[in-house]
Amino acid sequence: MVAAAGIVGLVIVVVLVALLLALSVRMVQQYQRGIVFRFGRVLDRIREPGLHLIVPIADRMVRVSMQTTVIGVPAQGAITKDNVTLTVDAVVYYRVVDPVKALVNVRDYPSAVLQVAQTALRSVIGKADLDTVLGDRDRINAELKAVIDAPTEKPWGLLIERVEVKDVSLPEGMKRSMSRQAEAERERRARVIAADGEFQASRRLADASRAMANTPGAYQLRLLQTVVDVAAEKNSTLVMPVPVELLRFFDKMARGAGAEAGADELAPTVPGDGHRREGNR
Repeated sequence: MVAAAGIVGLVIVVVLVALLLALSVRMVQQYQRGIVFRFGRVLDRIREPGLHLIVPIADRMVRVSMQTTVIGVPAQGAITKDNVTLTVDAVVYYRVVDPVKALVNVRDYPSAVLQVAQTALRSVIGKADLDTVLGDRDRINAELKAVIDAPTEKPWGLLIERVEVKDVSLPEGMKRSMSRQAEAERERRARVIAADGEFQASRRLADASRAMANTPGAYQLRLLQTVVDVAAEKNSTLVMPVPVELLRFFDKMARGAGAEAGADELAPTVPGDGHRREGNR
């Protein structure tokens, strides 16, 4: 009987020790930090990753994740500075830097961050015009981060790492207006480019004409080059015009012959010349 009672007592002791260990041992993961409340008061020491012993019944440990959390901000209707109604949604990246503040100073900090992000999104969009919202996303993201980070970092122990505007939805009428504006802008650029090209081409042609005027043979070379370019096409008939230089050559020859004939007619008759010619005959 004594041996049996000793065995039962040993079993009870083992069970009590196991129960005590189960109530005392807590494990903290690598991405977590443990906050211990003793009779409702927070202990100064934050439990690092690993196994930790707490006082049963008196202590209660709460684990806080230190990982970066991503929350999506639902689409918010806002009016820009230039009175354009649009719908904007965003995404917020944040993490806990002070687990005690995040656990004690605010209740359900993920929901609190979401509410602050929604309010900040409408406020920042209302201070910017439409062109800034569409074209300068980095500025809008930076302003959103600053506005959300101000009430959350020191009081709540949270760090807003990044805020990004995901999508901006515009009314259909505004989309059509912007499409017409973009089309008109592209047409204006096309006309300016075409006019600039015509101006540059005219200057180059003027320079080429002056250079060719100083070298008469350049016209003939240009003509031959044009003939070569046209002759590359097998489906055309080539008609060679009379070169201008050739006509000028004949004109100069004709003028020279006419000048010599006129000089012979106007030459004075030498006395005795006719007798010599008759004698020679």
